[in-house]
Amino acid sequence: MNFFKYISTLLILFILSCAGSKNDGELTLQDKFMDGMTNLDKEKYLQAQIDFKHIVIRGTGSELGDDAQYYLAESFFRNKEYLLAVSEYEKLTRRMGFSPFVEDARFKICEAYRIESPKYYHDQEYTEKSLQRYQEFLDDFPNSKFNNEVLASIENLREKLGKKLYETGILYMKMDEYESAEMAFQRTIELYYDTKILNLARQGKIRAITKNNKLEDASRLLEEFKISLEIEGLYEETKKDLEKEKDKLSRVSK
Repeated sequence: MNFFKYISTLLILFILSCAGSKNDGELTLQDKFMDGMTNLDKEKYLQAQIDFKHIVIRGTGSELGDDAQYYLAESFFRNKEYLLAVSEYEKLTRRMGFSPFVEDARFKICEAYRIESPKYYHDQEYTEKSLQRYQEFLDDFPNSKFNNEVLASIENLREKLGKKLYETGILYMKMDEYESAEMAFQRTIELYYDTKILNLARQGKIRAITKNNKLEDASRLLEEFKISLEIEGLYEETKKDLEKEKDKLSRVSK
């Protein structure tokens, strides 16, 4: 009898021990998460990354794991490690589609690429990626609280791409490659019709056509764009260039 009582006692102690270990483990995970949040708030981003990585590994599939994945990405973003942040945000959006952090994560991905977008005269890979992600965001979250920021960023990025293409036309002009310059200005007009670069591109196209001795076409375009060029203060300058080329041509023909 004593033997069975002894065995029963050991069994109860074993069960309680296992239960205690589990609770301690859960408490440790929660504590680790709070440590991560504290480090994030104190701008100790590297330590926060370690804390949240620990939770992501041990808490996969749990609500705490989802939260940790988002804040792991945040710790990279706030530390200005934007491409690493994108990678972590994308893990959240791919694996945890029902997380309440998905909209914020998608927006931060757009923002990360925008921040990585360089000056217009550099390669614009990240500008293109940012624009693509912003457009996808608008499609998926048409009523988002971030939409005003998204639209403003799209406008700025398009201005940058328009300026790059316009400057390509200017470069061709300097090289006396007038056909190529005209094509670059025309593409700028077609693709970035809603940006501030539009009338400069129109002026550039007229100048390229003028330099290529297509003076009738240049005169026709000058009149077509007269009002918009006047508003921008570009009409008189463009007209003088055209008249100068007409004078040169008339002197040569005499």
